[in-house]
Amino acid sequence: MKDMLVRLQDLPSVLSLEKSLEKKEKIIFRKAIAPEKHLVCEWVHQEFGDYWKSEVEVAFTRQPITCWIAQRGNTLVGFACYETTAKNFFGPTGTLESERGKGIGKILLIKALESLKEMGYGYAIIGGVGPAEFYEKVVGAKEIEGSEISIYQNLLRKS
Repeated sequence: MKDMLVRLQDLPSVLSLEKSLEKKEKIIFRKAIAPEKHLVCEWVHQEFGDYWKSEVEVAFTRQPITCWIAQRGNTLVGFACYETTAKNFFGPTGTLESERGKGIGKILLIKALESLKEMGYGYAIIGGVGPAEFYEKVVGAKEIEGSEISIYQNLLRKS
């Protein structure tokens, strides 16, 4: 999987989509806070596995925390982290399979990228991209030439 580069100066607005999801679906988007660490990390572990849980744990060591969440009532439906594996990296991110297609992932992506922009970055890196078409369409991300040999190339794996 390759990395992608996103220009942060021209991010699309998701305000109307966010308001619509809050009204119709009762989903709110916000930064996670420290007392929720165990709940968010357990949920990510259950839904997405060990590696992403590790990255979310790192997000909770930052101040401010570098993890956005989407929730309906007391239920998590999605998350997006930034600055976990490396400086200026977006990810990991995930939405419950049953909630996909509503725009939750799009909002989480934009919120996290806006947070990187607020930190002073002009561009962001999306590491080890799976759904490249999604990132191309939503934020105009471009593949980084030669990035198939990435920060993840020597990642330790369970035997």
